[in-house]
Amino acid sequence: MAKKPKAPEGPFSGLRELRDKMVQQEKEEQQKKAASKKPAAPRPAPSSPARNKAPAASASNNPEEDALAFHRLVAGVTPLDQTRGRVARAPHGRDEPKQARPDPREAIRQEVDEVHEHLRALVEGGTRFEVSDDGRHVEGRRIDVPAEWVRRLRRGLLPIDGTLDLHGHRAGEARSTLETFLQTMRERGERCVLVVHGKGEHSPGGLGVLRGEISAWLSQGSSSTHVAAFASAHEEDGGTGAVYVLLRR
Repeated sequence: MAKKPKAPEGPFSGLRELRDKMVQQEKEEQQKKAASKKPAAPRPAPSSPARNKAPAASASNNPEEDALAFHRLVAGVTPLDQTRGRVARAPHGRDEPKQARPDPREAIRQEVDEVHEHLRALVEGGTRFEVSDDGRHVEGRRIDVPAEWVRRLRRGLLPIDGTLDLHGHRAGEARSTLETFLQTMRERGERCVLVVHGKGEHSPGGLGVLRGEISAWLSQGSSSTHVAAFASAHEEDGGTGAVYVLLRR
């Protein structure tokens, strides 16, 4: 059999041989890679992000996009006035001014003042006495006490439950002693007492100091809180130098 004649060698015959070799080498490398390559394990499914977790901002290599994003973030923000000092702390709650709470001590003081005023009115004229003094005989009663009680005292019709003798006492001492005596007898439930104050016959000018004060003490001040009525005593009980006192119930 006759041999096929060789193609004449031209200027590109070397390039064709080089191309064929490169194609052959590429096929061999692909076969090797396919043989050595193992099947990849299945990738786990991505976990769902938390609800409240904000997605991470992706980095951008575009300066214009970064500038635009920053402009959107700070849009509407007013810068602080750097010429002023520290920013004042905002008050809690509403901006309305809080009303000052009333001081409980002030309420107590007002209540005490009202009680004192009431007592003062009772002692100094809130409950008045009708007093009669002719220079010798003296008598008086609360305006809410019937006049019949004064007449009974004047006549000595009530039994005497106790006696206080103020002879030898100075005015201040006598007043305090009288108040204590009337309070004690009233707390014991006594009804009528005799207070001996003296006629003042041995006093300068013949005028007894206690005689001039006794009606005021019985109708005013602290002693009067225990008195319903009073009247000068009979001669056998001291006459104008003593007084019957009707105690309050």
